[in-house]
Order: sequence, then C-alpha cells, then structure tokens
Amino acid sequence: MVGDRWSLLLIRDLLGGKRRYGDLLAAPEGIPTNILAERLRRLERQRIVRRNPYSIRPRRSEYDLTPKGRDLGRIVGAAASWGLRHVPGTKIDPLTRSLLERARR
Repeated sequence: MVGDRWSLLLIRDLLGGKRRYGDLLAAPEGIPTNILAERLRRLERQRIVRRNPYSIRPRRSEYDLTPKGRDLGRIVGAAASWGLRHVPGTKIDPLTRSLLERARR
C-alpha cells in the first residue's frame, strides 16, 4: 500500500500539517505533478487519505489522513529514526523531530 517511492513522504507531509495539493507539491523531494495526483488517488482508494473539496470553481480539495493513515505515523517516525542512525548526512527538521517523538510513544 505504501511501499512505493512517494507514499510515505506524502503521509509524512500530511502528518506534519500540509493539506493542499500545492503544499504537497512543494516538498523538497520534488514529486512530479502526475505522480502526486496518482498517489493521492491511490491513498484515497485505500482509505488512508481523505479528500475534502473546498472550492467548486476552480475545483480544489484539501487532504487529510484517516485514522488508518494516522496510524502510519509510527512507521514514518521509525524510518526517520533509522535514517538518523544509519545514513550519514541525514538531517533532522522540526517535522522529523515530531514524528520521532510520536514513534517513541
């Protein structure tokens, strides 16, 4: 469900409070627009992400995690913790720090 290159990064950003397509697109990893749209649709079909329309014209939506999606926070935090320990040059930012704190609970 989330083993591809981008899904866990999107879940990380949603856990960190990003909600809109443009915010998710602006992540430093540089997800292409077609892949972002496809991943959001896939995560919605899997009931990990919920799409909430906020404008009809132009058609726009916000995204948030379902309870099933929020449960992935520990996994994302654990992966971040592993990276800090085993991947030289890995840096910690405020979002990663909050995910690490959640993973420890």
